[in-house]
Amino acid sequence: MIKNSRLRVVSLQPEADEQPMSATPMQFSPYIEFTRDNWAKLRAATPLTLSEQDLEELHGIIEFVSLEEVSEIYLPLSRLLNLYVAAAQDLYRVTDTFLGSPAAKVPFVIAIAGSVAVGKSTTARILRALLARWPNTPRVDLVTTDGFLYPNSVLEERGLMRRKGFPESYDTRRLVEFLADIKSGQKYVKAPVYSHQVYDIVPDRHQMVRNPDILILEGLNVLQRASSYPQGMPRLYLSDLFDFSIYVDAAEEHLEDWYVERFRQLRQTAFKDPDAYFRSYAEIPEAEAVAVARRIWAEINAVNLRENISPTRERAHLILGKGSDHRVTRVQLRKI
Repeated sequence: MIKNSRLRVVSLQPEADEQPMSATPMQFSPYIEFTRDNWAKLRAATPLTLSEQDLEELHGIIEFVSLEEVSEIYLPLSRLLNLYVAAAQDLYRVTDTFLGSPAAKVPFVIAIAGSVAVGKSTTARILRALLARWPNTPRVDLVTTDGFLYPNSVLEERGLMRRKGFPESYDTRRLVEFLADIKSGQKYVKAPVYSHQVYDIVPDRHQMVRNPDILILEGLNVLQRASSYPQGMPRLYLSDLFDFSIYVDAAEEHLEDWYVERFRQLRQTAFKDPDAYFRSYAEIPEAEAVAVARRIWAEINAVNLRENISPTRERAHLILGKGSDHRVTRVQLRKI
């Protein structure tokens, strides 16, 4: 729209006493950024449906989420996701009406990515609990990509034991097939199970996913491009099979501290189990254990973070940025 019809012709050449204007690159971001306070207001009238007792079952090893955190961060997020789910359900109904076919139930898939020790699992558990309390999504399943790691026997054969968690350590073909079955509306889809205690896939054990309203898939590299594909399937990102994705972010120095603290806590708990893969770490002096944890972080987890995980952050629909105390301090929501 032209607001003024009087046009003035100007020269494109600078006057003798003028300096050419330097080109300033346009600053553009695909995200809308919210402070914690601004994001909290988007909760609107969404009721808090979790109690302190509920949260006790959802905490991580070193991460204790308060009801305030749930109210200010996770309730607005659950409201946003509920709106996305409702819109997706309407779209499926419209498409089915157009095609003249019965309405098919297609699960809404949410992916949660981020570094080791950032709190992905806690985020996933809290969202699962909140979303299952919305009337249109009573069934919410949670699957971790740990189950899609190759068994230790395969990793050892390929020399990848020290690359566990890197993209090449996952059976990506199987993961793509799993998600494709979920999105095709199959009623029963099996996911393999991983044990952190024995540090390996559990043979002949599976998690059965029964056509949920929402599936939450949590893992380090869920926003990576798939490196192998089922025969006949076009090349794609795993994210092509997601309806919404979340990246949990934090500064690397915080991540390292959290990893070391978690390692120290596990020495007093899970590592003491006679069947624990890392039992030997429970028996060494504290200072030596901390040094081991920092070496593992530097040689494995930090490398994976920089090379494979952090570069996928901008593929997410939403980024949760954490401060040193695990509290979310900023939220970025993709606008395009």
